Amino acid sequence: MVRTNPVTALVSAGLLVFEEYLRSEYSEENLLFYLDCETFRSLPSESDRKMAARKIYREYVAVGAPLQINITCETREEIRISLSNPKPDCFSRAQKIVHSLMQHDSYPRFIKSQVYQAL
Repeated sequence: MVRTNPVTALVSAGLLVFEEYLRSEYSEENLLFYLDCETFRSLPSESDRKMAARKIYREYVAVGAPLQINITCETREEIRISLSNPKPDCFSRAQKIVHSLMQHDSYPRFIKSQVYQAL
């Protein structure tokens, strides 16, 4: 019998609620980008990283991307240049920016929301 770790289940449930909240604010791209970067960082092979880096770039980083994140032009260009040989940390700078946006903007609103209060 497989047991679910209650802490992991709680964190997963909370993350889903936070994602839904962000979706209601039309800002889920920050969390999705952050999570995709965490997965990207753990990819073992260079070929997997190349494929994933291009996908992340198209989805979140490129100007006009479907879920474009709010980062500086310099950071965007730095990432574009790194796509030919993406290292595990090639999105770190953008990830820090996005983390800060969530920490200082989205998350404080979330913990004041009725959705959070109902948890």
